[in-house]
Amino acid sequence: MDIKVYRRIIISKIVLPVLLLSLIFSGCSSFNIFSKSEKPKASPEQLYEQASVEFKDNNYKKAQEIFLKLKEEYPLHELAVLAEIGIANSLYSDKEYAEAESAYSDFVSLHPTNENVPYALYQLGMCHYNEIGDIDRDQTETIKAIKEWEKLVARYPENQYSTIARKLILECKKKLAEHEFYVGRFYLKQKKYKAALARFETVMTDYANVGLADKVEPYINETKMKIAEEEKIKLKKEAEEAKNKNKSTTKKSLSGFFFWSKDSE
Repeated sequence: MDIKVYRRIIISKIVLPVLLLSLIFSGCSSFNIFSKSEKPKASPEQLYEQASVEFKDNNYKKAQEIFLKLKEEYPLHELAVLAEIGIANSLYSDKEYAEAESAYSDFVSLHPTNENVPYALYQLGMCHYNEIGDIDRDQTETIKAIKEWEKLVARYPENQYSTIARKLILECKKKLAEHEFYVGRFYLKQKKYKAALARFETVMTDYANVGLADKVEPYINETKMKIAEEEKIKLKKEAEEAKNKNKSTTKKSLSGFFFWSKDSE
């Protein structure tokens, strides 16, 4: 065999495996670098956009998670403040009203001068508003809603949310008036006339501007008549009892007199 050809064969047998090994190892090294590298960290803007998309798609729990992530990873960023509102809105939209109330309340406490405070106060009232029961139920949530909206109107009288709040306050007061009227009629049926009258008069004095006066007034007149009749019957009964008591006392006195006269003979 030609010596030159032999050398080429030997070189190829040595060099090619070395090249292959070097390629393999360099490939593995590159793979390790990419596998170990982490995904780029999402920016505050990206996180806020992701959360907003989830919220619009009604994925409220997922939106809440991303808003919370933004708040935790970028606590000093201006979007972290908006993320707090986002968390509260996600809870509210998911009908977790107690948790939403707490979130809105924390926002107002932590950021008293923020431009979103009027909205947060309005939403605080809405958390209670959505929990209001029928007129035959306890109206604590109605009262709480009114209190929150009255704070809003007092602090921000010209704000757009105050305009809406005023209408809702009137609606809630009408609800309270109807509750008092309902309870008054219940007492009237039970013949507890004084308790019924107290409820009817509360409607007239405390809720004079809700439009129930014409409905309540006849009940007040009827209840007062019932009380007067009841008082008349009571006085008549007391008079008869007093009369019978006097008769009994007179009888005893006379029987004692006759007994004494007989003995004296």
